[in-house]
Amino acid sequence: MEDSLETRSRDVQQRTFCKWLNTKLEAHNYEPMTSLVKDLSDGVKLIQLMEIMGDCSLGRYNKNPRLRVQKAENVNKALEFITSRGVKLTNIGPEDIIDGNLKLILGMIWTLILRFTIADISEEGLSAKEGLLLWCQRKTAPYKEVDVQDFSLSWSDGLALCALIHCHRPDLLDYDKLDKTDRHTNTRLAFRVAEEHLGIPQLLDVEDLCDSKPDERSVMTYVASFFHAFSTMDQAETVSRRVEKFAELMQSVWVSKNDYERRVRALLRALNETQSVWASSRFDGTYSDARAQSVQFISYKQTTKRTWVTERQDVATLFGNVQTKLKTYALREYVPPPGLSLTDVDDAWSKLLESEAKRSRTINAQIRQIKESLRKKFADLANDFQRRLFSISSELASIDGPLEDQQEQIQNLQTRMTPLNDMLSKVVKAEEECNAANVDENDYTVFTTQDLQFELELVVQSVAKKISFIDNQIVSRNMTNLTPAQLEQFESTFRYFDRDETNTLSISEMAAALASLGIVYSDEDMEVIYQQLVEDHGAVTFEAFINLLVEITEDQTTSEQLREAFRGIAGDKPFVTELDLRVAHLPASSIEYLREVMPTAHDSGGGGEPQYDYETWLDAVFA
Repeated sequence: MEDSLETRSRDVQQRTFCKWLNTKLEAHNYEPMTSLVKDLSDGVKLIQLMEIMGDCSLGRYNKNPRLRVQKAENVNKALEFITSRGVKLTNIGPEDIIDGNLKLILGMIWTLILRFTIADISEEGLSAKEGLLLWCQRKTAPYKEVDVQDFSLSWSDGLALCALIHCHRPDLLDYDKLDKTDRHTNTRLAFRVAEEHLGIPQLLDVEDLCDSKPDERSVMTYVASFFHAFSTMDQAETVSRRVEKFAELMQSVWVSKNDYERRVRALLRALNETQSVWASSRFDGTYSDARAQSVQFISYKQTTKRTWVTERQDVATLFGNVQTKLKTYALREYVPPPGLSLTDVDDAWSKLLESEAKRSRTINAQIRQIKESLRKKFADLANDFQRRLFSISSELASIDGPLEDQQEQIQNLQTRMTPLNDMLSKVVKAEEECNAANVDENDYTVFTTQDLQFELELVVQSVAKKISFIDNQIVSRNMTNLTPAQLEQFESTFRYFDRDETNTLSISEMAAALASLGIVYSDEDMEVIYQQLVEDHGAVTFEAFINLLVEITEDQTTSEQLREAFRGIAGDKPFVTELDLRVAHLPASSIEYLREVMPTAHDSGGGGEPQYDYETWLDAVFA
């Protein structure tokens, strides 16, 4: 029984391997083989195959050998070439091929298939066979009737092949309508679709899979063709992905600008409404009324105003981030509509502070006489502190220019903030003196220690955030294939695995960090990568870590690449239609955005499908 199975497996391999070799020969206009034993015996076909697979010439050889010694010379030349490519051949010599030892010939061909077709398949650092199996399992996982555990019985019903095709090209077959019990029809359908639409030659017969235990090597050889075919398809998706990423970038900038304008309008409106209420307010002459208005005013400063302080800083940061992002991608700078610039916000804020001062003086005048010396002492310290803090905050909001210049400016601001803690301590002490003297109000300032502490903490946080943002932009400036979400993920991963907080990673920490991102290397490869990073950067710093990830996920977006991408989608037309965008499988949100922002072509009238001028649009968005 075992001999029968072995014989049938050998027959299947002979047919499969012969077809596989013929695909190589026919692609180079060589006559195909009909028998491995006969056609390989003189070494001519074997040399032709080695020249094809090795993409080089083996030199002169006997093209019409008649003598055994001439055949031996040919076969030996081919075997020496195979060995020179690092392929280890066991127990096979020229005489075995000349004499037609089928078992050894099949073993040699399988070794060639492993070397030239399957060896370059890699999934998560696994071996070629395990990597190919893992790829099949991942692609067929959504199909409940398919359970790929091996390269034999798992393929006997044709469903695994149909699932692979449907996963990548659902337009070629309707998987849900397959009769899951008709293994012959399913297998025959998969063979036909693969050959007609994917260019994958039918190396097997339906009976090889359905009527007996499928031969593992033959199945691996055929399935490997699917892997390579679909890998080629994935490359074509890069063009669409570039357009998608650029559309996402422009949409994110558009959303940020709208968010900035909406929030500035709301902030200015709130400031004006509050000042109008203060201007119309009247006292009834009683202490309780004055005290109530004083309490209300204090509550405003501790709640509403702090919300505004935060919002004011946030919109300034948002504006700076938009400008920095636009400059990073070489896009035109953003100019807010009239009345919504940061200068307009600062002017409104100055008026608010003036109104607060007036309101504070009016309330304080109604309550009690203030001890002038303590009031002035506290006010001078608080106002001086706030002026310095406001100056730093204003300069922080107006930081502009190249990233390196911004970095130098922010470092100067940090230096100027160093004395503020000592100044704040003096303010606290002066306030304690006022409290001890029952001085609750101060006509010379609208600030309290809590206000200044809050604003100082806010500015400190803003400076820290700005430093982090600039540093990230410097690192990511030449890494435009990474989205902000990716950069945030990579940075948080780096910080998490930087256990000793030295801003560097050891080799074990780097391996763990990469593994958490789904990137796995062998110990030997990890050692080589680590040593190279140390040699280039002195240590595995954050920048070195990001550079490594960029090398892995590189996908730059330039003006020319985008033009080429649009031309590819448009089929070299000077315009693109909505149908073109849908055929390129862009998300609906990206298509809708592109329809809104791209101008229509001049000759797009006539009631047909709108034609969008992508060239004019790209000229407008790139600086």
